[in-house]
Amino acid sequence: MTSRAVLCGCGAMAKGWLRALQSASDLSRDVEIVGLVDLDHAVAEALAAEFGLDHVVIDTDLVSVIDATRADMVFDVVVPSARFAVVSTALKLGCHVLSEKPLATSLDEANALLALAAETGRVHAVVQNRRFISGVRRLRRAVEDGLIGEVSGIHCDFFIGPHFGGFREAMDNVLLLDMAIHTFDAARFVSGKEPLSVYCVETNPSGSWYAHGASANAIFRLSGDAVFSYRGSWCAEGRRTSWESAWRLVGSKGMITWDGEESFEATVAGDETGLLRGHRALSIPDAPDLDETHGHRSVLAEFIDAVKSGRRPETVSDDNIKSLSMVFGAIESARTGLPVSISVEGH
Repeated sequence: MTSRAVLCGCGAMAKGWLRALQSASDLSRDVEIVGLVDLDHAVAEALAAEFGLDHVVIDTDLVSVIDATRADMVFDVVVPSARFAVVSTALKLGCHVLSEKPLATSLDEANALLALAAETGRVHAVVQNRRFISGVRRLRRAVEDGLIGEVSGIHCDFFIGPHFGGFREAMDNVLLLDMAIHTFDAARFVSGKEPLSVYCVETNPSGSWYAHGASANAIFRLSGDAVFSYRGSWCAEGRRTSWESAWRLVGSKGMITWDGEESFEATVAGDETGLLRGHRALSIPDAPDLDETHGHRSVLAEFIDAVKSGRRPETVSDDNIKSLSMVFGAIESARTGLPVSISVEGH
């Protein structure tokens, strides 16, 4: 049965969603876009024209479009400040919801949405599309296979200088809230460990074109006596890192480095005598399922399959809140100058 979906929020990010939906025959078969919603009617009309959505219902009001289309699914691509209203409305009207990140703009709002999803029995998940790339899947498999033993450290560097314009440049905590959650979520996914506490220093460096918080340095204590460190800046001009960060995983047997793009190296102790034992290179296994490595397309397919089968999607909201709690823990630590314990009440 084909799901009838309304896309809410028709700005630039919506184009990535529609390209993903139209690029795969199975997605085109399993879901039909029947409505577009945006506060600017002309923006929605332009999006419909660009993607050949000739027969969709277009309006500025989500309730009206859901009612008119009998939609059972909402794709939420609105700015974070509008997320709670959009998701709660869609859930109350009986729609499954896949949202852009972040899940919510506060943990209180996130918990309220989780409770509403449970109450309505609808599937509610978040587009953590960077879980669904080959590099992250390969790291996860290497850890699960015990390639470098028990992981004790995950260290990620993110230095890049994008000039977005628009809402990001006016946001508070812009790096932590809008971008770092990708790396935080991936670190939790790759390691299989849960966040326990965080200490974070957040700054807005000289020359920053953002209003607040374009740089952050955070150290997380994880379960199993592991540590995750994150060093990042969104106003770092010059030779950049990957958008996925540059990674170093340290385990009881060796290390894995990944540049966030194509370059991997796994090494364990060698046989040299003396102070240092040297190293021996190992092969990094392939991703276990290539269908799970296509970013937006894969996360959309995984969500739609979960709705059809009745199972929990990988990025279901009551799991994703753990990644969001890492963000808000870091923000609170930066604000107070103190370490902050991380807990997700009831989940």
